[in-house]
Amino acid sequence: MKILQMVQTLDPSVGGVAPAVLTLSRGLARSGHKIDIVTLDQPGAVADRGAVSPTPARRSVDVTVHPLGPGQTSYRYSKPLTDWLREHRADYECVIVNGLWQYLSFAAWRQFAGSGTPYYVFPHGMLDPWFKQTFPLKHLKKWLYWPWAEYRVLRDAAAVIFTSEQERLEARKSFWHYRCREKVAPLGLETPPPIPASTKEMFVAKFPQIRNTRILLFLGRLHPKKGCDILMEALSRNRNRENVVSVVLAGPDQIGWAQQLRARVARLDIAPRVIFTGMLEGEMKQGALATAEAFILPSHQENFGMAIIEALAAGLPVLISDRVNIWREIDADRAGYVESDDIAGTTRLIQRWIATPAAEREAMERNARSCFERRFEIERAVDSLLQILSEPRNA
Repeated sequence: MKILQMVQTLDPSVGGVAPAVLTLSRGLARSGHKIDIVTLDQPGAVADRGAVSPTPARRSVDVTVHPLGPGQTSYRYSKPLTDWLREHRADYECVIVNGLWQYLSFAAWRQFAGSGTPYYVFPHGMLDPWFKQTFPLKHLKKWLYWPWAEYRVLRDAAAVIFTSEQERLEARKSFWHYRCREKVAPLGLETPPPIPASTKEMFVAKFPQIRNTRILLFLGRLHPKKGCDILMEALSRNRNRENVVSVVLAGPDQIGWAQQLRARVARLDIAPRVIFTGMLEGEMKQGALATAEAFILPSHQENFGMAIIEALAAGLPVLISDRVNIWREIDADRAGYVESDDIAGTTRLIQRWIATPAAEREAMERNARSCFERRFEIERAVDSLLQILSEPRNA
C-alpha cells in the first residue's frame, strides 16, 4: 500500500507528534508499505536529525519526506501544499492527516473528501476539552471555524483515529456539533537497544551535581501545560535529607518560561536539586533515562505522551497525573503511580516513590518494560493501524 502522511512539522522540539509520525511511518515501511511524508517544514531545517529531507529519512526503510516550506499566518495557509496535493493525490491509496486547526487538515479535506482516496485523521489530543476550559477565547475562535472546516474534516474522514479510549471519550465533550467514525489505535516506539554503562557515565560527567542523589526525570517541553511549576512546588515539600531526590528538567523552552521556573526554584530554595539540561537527544537522552530512577510528568493535559513510552521502554516506572490519557493502562500494569494534577497529587507521587522499598521498585521496573512490550511497541501500533486502514469504508 502506498500511504501519504501529512503533518505540520517533523521538528521534535515542537512536541511528540513529530517523533510519533516518524516512528509509525518507519514501522509501516518495514511492513512492506511505501510511505511518503509531506510537511510544511523549511527544506533542510532539521535535516541533521534525519527528519526533513527529500531523500529517505532512514536508509534502512523507505520513508521519503517532502518539505514544502512554511505556510502563511498562524493558520499556515500554503498554496504549495494545495498544488502538491493536486498533482500527487492520485499517487496514494490512502492519506493520514496528523493534527487539526490549521490549513493542513482542511487542505486534505478539499483534495480527498468524496474522492477514491480515503483519508484518516489523527487528532493527537487537539479535541481535548482541557483547551476549551483553559483558553476560552481561543475556543470561541475555534467555534467560529468549526462548522465550515474542522467539523467537515472529521465528518468526511474514513476514520478519526484516537490513540487511546480516554482520548476518544474526551473528544466528544468539546463541540456539540460533532460527528465522525471513531477508531482507536495506539502510537508506539521501536524497541530500543540496551543503554551502555558508558552513556550513563557521560551524562553524569556533564551534570556532576546529580551524583549521590536519587533522580526523577522530566522529559518534555517546559510549558505550563506540563505541570513543571507544580512539580517544583511538590519537590520543595519533600526535604527528607536521608532520601534526597533531585529532578532533571530535560526539554526545550519554546515560550521563554524557563526564566520564571528558575526564579521559582530559587524562591523555593531547591536550586541544588533541579537540573535544567535543555533539550536532550541521542546519547544524552539515553544517558538521562539510564541515570533516573523514575520518570515524572504531572501534566494537566497529555494526549498520549511519547516521552512516557520512551521511559517505559527503558524500564523506568512513570509517575504521572490522571490527566494523561493512558493513565489507566499504566495503573493496570502497575508500571508507575498515578495522582491528581495539582500540588497535593504531585507531592504524593514523589512521597510514594521515596517510600517504595527497593524490591518493589525493581518489580515496577519490570512492569514498566512489560507494559511497553505488550501495549506500545511499534509493531502493536502498526498492526492496529493497518487493521483500520483495511476495513471497508462503510464498516
